[in-house]
Amino acid sequence: MNRYSFKFSALFILFFLGFVSCKTAQVNELEVLNRKLENALLWKVEGKELKEPSYVFGTIHIIPDEDYFLPDGTLTALDQSDQIYFEIDMKDMTDISKQMGMLSNAFMKDGVGLKDLLSEEEYKIVDAHFKEMGMPLFLFEKMKPMFLTVFASSDFDPNGIQTGALKSYEMELYDIAERSNKGTGGLETIEYQLSLFDSIPYPDQAQMLVETIKNSDTAGDQFRETIDMYVSQNIENMADLSESGDGELNDYEDILLIKRNKNWIPIMEEQMKKGSSFFAVGAGHLGGKNGVIKLLMLQGYRLTPIKSN
Repeated sequence: MNRYSFKFSALFILFFLGFVSCKTAQVNELEVLNRKLENALLWKVEGKELKEPSYVFGTIHIIPDEDYFLPDGTLTALDQSDQIYFEIDMKDMTDISKQMGMLSNAFMKDGVGLKDLLSEEEYKIVDAHFKEMGMPLFLFEKMKPMFLTVFASSDFDPNGIQTGALKSYEMELYDIAERSNKGTGGLETIEYQLSLFDSIPYPDQAQMLVETIKNSDTAGDQFRETIDMYVSQNIENMADLSESGDGELNDYEDILLIKRNKNWIPIMEEQMKKGSSFFAVGAGHLGGKNGVIKLLMLQGYRLTPIKSN
């Protein structure tokens, strides 16, 4: 999985979360920010007058079937939770009207096409890559390049889920929620996610697409690296990977990752007050100084890793 598609796996809304500025809080903030988080995908959230614990779990959106696993304690945490929250409500992904709205927003505005954004040589590179994948580019000529960047990844297999070669943690967890009649929700909406595509100028998106294709020879190694980090539950390294991409995307890191994490916190707090909640978000959002784990700690919650034996 290339760095761009790893970052896209979930997109983003804007909200800034301020922190208490008194002297004692500053000392606690430094302690939290300097703490090295343990290798764990599943964390229990307690404290701050919560009547029952909630849970935060790091997913990876696509994983080979042979690498798929649920850490010890995950099924118990799911069973004890009243509701499961995803980055976006997975129920919406099965809604035909939502799917049609998503498709209509996948295309560039004002009739702009890839030929308007790329040099002749760059366009030939993109065209040849999609032909090799069996996806004629003329069908996607006016689609936003960031969508195409995900498709262009060498590890992308459009039939992988159907054949069973790949699994989606979100789909697996949603199936569990359906079978156990648990409510589901989303920390952001499809509409907000799609709006982030428009926050990055089309020319920059187009260059990301070209760069992804040019680096496709090493994309398989990057995908394997990401999977290995996930299986080892190393959320700090996954956060570093998510934050250390190259190229134009660095200019939008605050929008695409940091502010998104911060926006989730008040929504999570509201849901945890209502009852035990299980939050499943991309593992790259958990670690780091601006990750969900430390942001919750800074709000006064006690987070405990539930580690596999």
